[in-house]
Amino acid sequence: MDSNSLRAFLTIVDQGSFSEAAEVLHLTQPAISKRLAALENQLGTKLIDRSHREIRLTDAGTRLLPHARKILDEIHNARVALSADDGEISGELEIIASHHIGLHHLPNWLRRFSRDYPEVRLNLQFMESDAAYAQMLKRNAELAFVTLSDSMGSQFVVYEQWSDPMAFVVGQDHELSGKVCASLEDLAHYPALLPDTTTATYRTVSRLFLEANLPLNQQIPTNYLETLKMMTSVGLGWSVLPVSMLDESVHQLETGYPVNRMLGGVGLAGRQLSQAARALLKVVRKEETDKST
Repeated sequence: MDSNSLRAFLTIVDQGSFSEAAEVLHLTQPAISKRLAALENQLGTKLIDRSHREIRLTDAGTRLLPHARKILDEIHNARVALSADDGEISGELEIIASHHIGLHHLPNWLRRFSRDYPEVRLNLQFMESDAAYAQMLKRNAELAFVTLSDSMGSQFVVYEQWSDPMAFVVGQDHELSGKVCASLEDLAHYPALLPDTTTATYRTVSRLFLEANLPLNQQIPTNYLETLKMMTSVGLGWSVLPVSMLDESVHQLETGYPVNRMLGGVGLAGRQLSQAARALLKVVRKEETDKST
């Protein structure tokens, strides 16, 4: 099968639109339609049902989808294996970072990486961790730096990981700010400012309150930790934030329940990393090790 036709098929499915797929692949819409038609003619079956406004796979298209991804992954792996190993690292590297990692970790990584590997062109995307996992499955990046999740599945490989300890906090003017220690029962009387229910942080905190048979009064959920910090600092409720973010605007509470999350760099299983990606991971490992010592 022609790899360009397979790539057109996958991009149409991932983008959910012929026009958007054409834009991603820098083709005209007739050109991408022609590539799909050529693949369907070769296989002797329709892959996409064009009778609806939204993209729908036929049964044959559904069966082809995982094989098409594996074929293109193997082509990618062959290119990586054949790339020159002469010590010069160049080319384009597409990565995804969560907003928190992008603000608090990425700058130091990129400062060192850009200095050591000036020939690499970085293409950065910033998004929530759950969205990053979905984009990785579509092969829209080679690495994603995210909050690790126990539900991310066997499709992913964790290349680097590090601990991100968190703390219960309130604003300096909050009623609990006069306390060093506060129980979960104390916190249950006030609104909780936490990320969305799908996040690892929320699940960890929610489990603590569930096991203590206490209500968790979630208010104004947002996955932007900087926004949660701001809302906490002005007294709208209590929150759980990374220790690395704490400053004089919030007051840390000891609850006797340590909260921790794991951050890390992930790739796709069965898809080899380029030299540039391996070089970036080496920089990440060095920076995070230096920070923890």
